[in-house]
Amino acid sequence: MDRRSVLRTTVAAAGGAVFSGSLWTGALAAPAQPGPSPYGPLGAADANGIQLPAGFTSRVVARSRQTVPGTSYTWHDAPDGGACFVAGTGWVYVSNSEIASTGGASAVRFNADGSISSAYRILGNTNRNCAGGATPWGTWLSCEEVSLGYVYETYPLGGTAAVRRPAMGRFNHEAAAADPVRQVVYLTEDESTGCFYRFRPTVWGDLSAGTLEVLVAGSATSGPVTWARVPDPDGSPTLTRNQVSGAKRFSGGEGCWYADGTCWFTTKGDNRVWAYDAVNQRIDLAYDDSLVSGTAPLTGVDNITGTRSGDLYVAEDGGNMEINIITPDEVVAPFLRIGGQSSSEICGPAFSPDGTRLYFSSQRGTSGSSSGGITYEVRGPFRS
Repeated sequence: MDRRSVLRTTVAAAGGAVFSGSLWTGALAAPAQPGPSPYGPLGAADANGIQLPAGFTSRVVARSRQTVPGTSYTWHDAPDGGACFVAGTGWVYVSNSEIASTGGASAVRFNADGSISSAYRILGNTNRNCAGGATPWGTWLSCEEVSLGYVYETYPLGGTAAVRRPAMGRFNHEAAAADPVRQVVYLTEDESTGCFYRFRPTVWGDLSAGTLEVLVAGSATSGPVTWARVPDPDGSPTLTRNQVSGAKRFSGGEGCWYADGTCWFTTKGDNRVWAYDAVNQRIDLAYDDSLVSGTAPLTGVDNITGTRSGDLYVAEDGGNMEINIITPDEVVAPFLRIGGQSSSEICGPAFSPDGTRLYFSSQRGTSGSSSGGITYEVRGPFRS
């Protein structure tokens, strides 16, 4: 998008989840290129093994198979996708568990000062819950990353049972992002020949019924697109991605984030960040590691989130175990790096509702095993 675009900030905080970010107007001028981070270079690793820019600090929030500090709740294995929600004067961070058959999702509730008040289960006995997405009405969509997997709508504040949402399609789900303007939910598919979907609820705010559509386009990496209805969202006997002729293929759909008319999503097979312009119905490349000048700072692209300033934060599955920032003027640079955990991946980046704290997990930690997951918090002078 135009590097000199005037930035506009909007916030829609219905239900507690923050959907905001600067408007990157027009078509992308070119995919993002390496450059200096707005936060400066990374410093030496701290006591948690994390390299951060000056002024930022980290703490460990939870470890798999250990009780969350200040609670009696044991944190889940293989923490993955996550999001934050307003909870009274504090907030909640939810996290999926990418474990077969018993996956589900958990939550940590924070007081206004950032101290932990409680932790608890919000979904259980589901299959490889990888990523997902927050809704404007304050629920968390937890997605199963298995063939014919489901989306589950969960309740971060607890006290309400999760609900399966089959109308949103059965396929190898990864992430979801709600667009409150067009009243749709975008969905990625983690397959080497996967698709990009949107779900149109019959009634906005009620995901029990609606229409599943798939993006249709040519082979180009930019240009106009259309949408077509998926005839059978159940995906049996014909998989959803094979039901519509001309459905555009994406190489391993991963993270998904909506802000100000654009849905950003990542594909791990080709290390790309895509921008779907929902206003003009077109796609463009926001980042492609094969098109950068010099050494690509961002590889193994995975989960993605954004901020009010319009900055995108993209977590790596592998790579250098970094979270990279992509700015509205199309600069990509490392924001943090985790050392000594090369057999892990970074998952679930999400900002607290006030934008001052970033949560994320190392799925397998230093052990390289799903039982070694670590969930972190980073505080500092994030751009607002």
